[in-house]
Amino acid sequence: MTKSQRIFFSNYLEELFPDAKAELDFTNNFELLVAVVLSAQTTDIAVNKVTKELFSKYKSPYELMNAELNDVMQIIQSIGLYKTKAKNIINLSKKLVEEFNGEVPNNRQSLESLPGVGRKTANVVLSNAFNVPALAVDTHILRISKRLGLALDSDDAYQVEMKLNKQFPKELWHKLHHQLIFFGRYHCTARKPKCDECKMQSICPFFKNEIKG
Repeated sequence: MTKSQRIFFSNYLEELFPDAKAELDFTNNFELLVAVVLSAQTTDIAVNKVTKELFSKYKSPYELMNAELNDVMQIIQSIGLYKTKAKNIINLSKKLVEEFNGEVPNNRQSLESLPGVGRKTANVVLSNAFNVPALAVDTHILRISKRLGLALDSDDAYQVEMKLNKQFPKELWHKLHHQLIFFGRYHCTARKPKCDECKMQSICPFFKNEIKG
């Protein structure tokens, strides 16, 4: 995709999703971190349903670190991988208290040292909690980046992230992350993408090869 095409795409995303932001419900950095950990391979809607009860009962890492595993599992059992996630959010709470004075750290190395926190989760927290330019790549962004020719079909999430970082200005990353997710979640969907009404048709390899072709 050329520079002019990337600018067109950015403008189109702004047209489609001018108010794009995180759809997870949270009121502080700790809740954000836990919600993002819980959101792996699960919809934000499903996570919001369980965190309402979870955060009302465990309001801080000091409380969650002492929670009974079975109680946490029962609260979040409707989401995927709930057993592993329950262990992770209890253990990351313990580490937050023991090593970071109960505060969510503001650097990648410390974040990724927490149980259940990988690069994508760290990027989301850095961007949304601390306004650090970071572009997390989820399944939606992975898919549309390959469809639009912003990345190769063989690229993994890290490779896609690096390519997007090079192709779009850093000052756009925070909002672009959410706009790309919305584009993949509601427009360029995995099944039945809205190609007929999409303004990217003329420059989209997926449309030319898979749909039109």
